[in-house]
Amino acid sequence: MVPPVHAPNHSGQTPETFSPDSRQAWMRLAIALLIGSIGGVGMWAIVVMIPAVQTEFAATRGAVSLAFTLMMFGFGLGGVIAGKITDRFGIVWAMAISIAFLGVANVLAGLSTQLWQFVAAYFLIGLGTSATFAPLMAEASHWFERYRGLAVTIVASGNYVAGTMWPPMVNWGMQTIGWRYTHIGIGLVCVSLMTILVLVLRTQMGDDKVRNHANAPPPRVDLKLSTNTLTVLLSIASISCCVAMAMPQVHIVAYCGDLGYGVARGAEMLSLMMACGIVSRIGSGFLADKIGGIPTLLIGALAQGFALVFYLFFDSLASLYLISAMFGLFQGGIVPSYAIIVREAMPASQAATRVGIVIFASVFGMSFGGWVSGMIFDATGSYAAAFANGVAWNALNIGIVLTLLIRSRMNAVRTGPGFAT
Repeated sequence: MVPPVHAPNHSGQTPETFSPDSRQAWMRLAIALLIGSIGGVGMWAIVVMIPAVQTEFAATRGAVSLAFTLMMFGFGLGGVIAGKITDRFGIVWAMAISIAFLGVANVLAGLSTQLWQFVAAYFLIGLGTSATFAPLMAEASHWFERYRGLAVTIVASGNYVAGTMWPPMVNWGMQTIGWRYTHIGIGLVCVSLMTILVLVLRTQMGDDKVRNHANAPPPRVDLKLSTNTLTVLLSIASISCCVAMAMPQVHIVAYCGDLGYGVARGAEMLSLMMACGIVSRIGSGFLADKIGGIPTLLIGALAQGFALVFYLFFDSLASLYLISAMFGLFQGGIVPSYAIIVREAMPASQAATRVGIVIFASVFGMSFGGWVSGMIFDATGSYAAAFANGVAWNALNIGIVLTLLIRSRMNAVRTGPGFAT
């Protein structure tokens, strides 16, 4: 058997030693999923609010999309910072800081009187959201051995659960009380519910909040690359795939409005996309536990490119619902696969920080993709060129992942059948 990820707890700290894959691990995982589902609201609220905010401030589509861009930049930067905090002080402290940022930033967004203030508030929202994704995935990876891939993707699904449940609620709030009071309400909900859940998680973890990696197993995959080189390659790949991913996720609501279908239809498509993404994420976790993170990532990248091409040729209401569902089903497992690869190929002691760096790259790709798609729309008056741009970036991602897969297979053969891939 693979040695336990955790070192035994010190005597007197908890009633019994934590065991990976145990019932306690699954309880922690359920709490983490709830935290991610609530804390991920900021990533999807702005997508629904783009048309209303654009009208409020009489701004261009590209200018309002900058709020999404800075939110994602804050999300990525915060993931690295929160990852370091998690590696040193534990996930509870990282989550506490996250809650404070989410509460304050959402209130500031609701009170903003100029576009630059709104954009700045969304940078802070990104910082607050960050701890609910990369650090939480890395932390969950230490709770499991046999089902590590599944655990990582379940935690990552919190982001898509948020994308499924929040857009209709945010749209309802906008129609009922306006986007400003909706933001303030979001801040209050995040602070109250997330505080309760983090306190429950703290109770579940006892004093096992700061990780000891002394008995962690070595990496399972040998790519014959330094940790820094692999981090750079994974970062470039994640930027590429997420530029492609951003076009439908960020602009589907506005796209439907431009086509005359209405913002509400676009919000429904976004929710459908995220719901299918949940299925994809959990399915990719099962697959990664069977065949590894790199092959799973390649399958997701190929499927995402396939779905993007359909957006170039079909724009009827029924076809957009169908393609959005297909897109969500195909791409949902891509981003968590990077976290799985980090845990397979890098030391456990660096997990939260390295996952944070790679996720930072992915959200940079999402933020750049969301912004550049808006700029392409402003320049051409159409989203066709923006979809084509996404297809090109997706091809770059496929090339990098295919190279890593070939290296993993070659090194596995050289190492012999006993080497775990």
